[in-house]
Amino acid sequence: MENKEEDVKLGANKFTERQPIGTAAQSDKDYKEPPPAPLFEPGELKSWSFYRAGIAEFVATFLFLYITVLTVMGVNRSGKCASVGIQGIAWAFGGMIFALVYCTAGISGGHINPAVTFGLFLARKLSLTRAVFYIIMQSLGAICGAGVVKGFEGNSRYTLYGGGANVVNPGYTKGDGLGAEIIGTFVLVYTVFSATDAKRNARDSHVPILAPLPIGFAVFLVHLATIPITGTGINPARSLGAAIIFNKDHAWDDHWIFWVGPFIGAALAAVYHQIVIRAIPFKTRD
Repeated sequence: MENKEEDVKLGANKFTERQPIGTAAQSDKDYKEPPPAPLFEPGELKSWSFYRAGIAEFVATFLFLYITVLTVMGVNRSGKCASVGIQGIAWAFGGMIFALVYCTAGISGGHINPAVTFGLFLARKLSLTRAVFYIIMQSLGAICGAGVVKGFEGNSRYTLYGGGANVVNPGYTKGDGLGAEIIGTFVLVYTVFSATDAKRNARDSHVPILAPLPIGFAVFLVHLATIPITGTGINPARSLGAAIIFNKDHAWDDHWIFWVGPFIGAALAAVYHQIVIRAIPFKTRD
């Protein structure tokens, strides 16, 4: 029949497996791939929206550190059984990401994490100019957020209860910590790519997705798994802010892990999503 949709006889669709739910037919009318972001875009520096997005990243990361580090401090002060415990810490991190991504997604994209920014940059979703600016603003926001927590707690209590700084916990090696950060960040950034993929949204328009929800839930689950190993970084700005305000040798000894691990994990997630996941063909019209 004319105009009848047929499967593309290439790639994943050339086999006889049952077609997964949600792989509905697509045409160029349904979705067009946006051009990759330029590496350098000097014109952005003259745009108020560019600076507004950076301010949004600063404020979001500030609030993220304030709530989450204060939660960690409360658990360390009260004891895991007398307070919200590890589950409560994980909910604080995941819940804040859910809320803040929801609030800032329309302004800056709601990255709130240099690893997310780095992964999206590798996928050519934003320019190098914007990526560097975001990472600077995220780091400054994290430092200010941790600083406010120290102001509330006081220097002695802040130091006594660890300041929310990420370290590799006793019983684990640096390799263990690095692996946990790589895999944890992979889970997060892969979720970000999947939840915000315009091509997938066009294909699966019948499946409503509130993007901040799976992203926040991924953060929650990764924290549940890796708090016992590293306290869970998966966000270099979060680790940097806490380390600078805490400023003790043992916090700096392992600090490289919380930059190298997340950046490797983000790069792997970007490559996997762009080359493997996005390579699956769609149906086309004759």
